[in-house]
Amino acid sequence: MATDSSSSARPAGLRASKKQETRQLISDHATRLFLDRGFERTTIAEIADAARVAKKTVTNYFARKEDLALDHQEEFAASLARAVAERRPGESALAALHRAFTEAAAAADPVAGFSGPGFARMVAGSPTLTACLRALHDRREHALARALADAVGAAPDDITVTTAAGLLAAVHRILFDRIQTLTLAGRPDDEIAATVTAEAAAAFGLLEPALAHYAIA
Repeated sequence: MATDSSSSARPAGLRASKKQETRQLISDHATRLFLDRGFERTTIAEIADAARVAKKTVTNYFARKEDLALDHQEEFAASLARAVAERRPGESALAALHRAFTEAAAAADPVAGFSGPGFARMVAGSPTLTACLRALHDRREHALARALADAVGAAPDDITVTTAAGLLAAVHRILFDRIQTLTLAGRPDDEIAATVTAEAAAAFGLLEPALAHYAIA
């Protein structure tokens, strides 16, 4: 029997839209509570009450409380690997990563560390979020190593690959922390961007003798 595919698609689209609205509602209330009270002092039950949903609904959408605070985790973990995978013809991994950081700084990208003073204070004041962020930096380095291995045709645990990934990821980790420090000091985003762009040039420049010709597309 024939069916109207457009009519069957509408309920599915509405369900997906409703789920996204609920997820965003929970995230918005969680962020407000975290900023007002601090991450550690805010409970899942309080977030559920604020969003007027069941506690189980919150945990269905967000498996861990830190997932409510750090909502760009997957994008963050994949960002360096993606920059390498999308490097331009003739561009080395080092050049691609430097360019990607410069573009992210100019755009005040939250994934690069531009989170705003309230959010930066929340993370700095939470041992849980600080530890989660360290783990995300590690995940990002491991993903970068896999991307570099693919680029040069080596195993992900090859010593050259892991060393290059460690050096390149360390520069990004340092720059991320620098952005957070300047944010906590009350510097505006445009000033932070100008500062870290100049510092990135110096930091990546230190790696050029070793990596300027590594993993050229």
